[in-house]
Amino acid sequence: MGRHFEVRAAAMAATAKAKSAVYMRASKEIYAAAKSGIPDPDSNLALRSAIEKYRKTTPRDVIERAIEKAKGGDAVAYIEGRYEFFGPGGSFLIVDTMSDNVNRALTGVRTIVTRKGGKLGSVAYNFNLEGVIDFKGEESKRQDVEDNLILGDVDVTSVTYEDGEIEAQVNPSDLEKAKDVIKGLGYTDFDSAETTLIPNDYVTLDDDDLAKFKDILEELNENEDVQNVYHNVENA
Repeated sequence: MGRHFEVRAAAMAATAKAKSAVYMRASKEIYAAAKSGIPDPDSNLALRSAIEKYRKTTPRDVIERAIEKAKGGDAVAYIEGRYEFFGPGGSFLIVDTMSDNVNRALTGVRTIVTRKGGKLGSVAYNFNLEGVIDFKGEESKRQDVEDNLILGDVDVTSVTYEDGEIEAQVNPSDLEKAKDVIKGLGYTDFDSAETTLIPNDYVTLDDDDLAKFKDILEELNENEDVQNVYHNVENA
């Protein structure tokens, strides 16, 4: 699989608490997307993208309840936040939150990272915003995928193959166009298709720092105010 997919997948804890947090993230993001426009994925691109993002990790009834909630009269004010940290062993972390209590979100995230030796700091310059699509495919098809994306007027950063997985990185504004091109080639089941932050370089942590870093990831993934976690640790 592509490095991006492996790093993101490794960050997902398997505990019941983490699973509950994933459902909460999905519910909030889908609710907010539905509330931002028409609560119908056929007419609302943001909603359709949010549903696709969580469809493999979240039960359908959770998704449907979030959409139905958005159709109601009450509005929950979820506020987004982004916090940057220096982590153990020269690692970088960016944590996105979506919460109805900004102070709680910041305090919770900062406490998780700092008690393992991290600190707030500016690290976003070490990441690039990319549209990333991961899907199962053969190595012999990698060049064909790249050629068709270019012919489809998609601004392509890279198309790579690793362990049965093709990963296409494209300009974020071309993500939907890229998905349509790849679907036209017969690849309709994406492991991920999202706009995300990709580090310029990865670091490998030693055992002590890696243990601290994994503890940070696990606690962040169990925090229901946390929406996304980006980092540059290859062996996490």
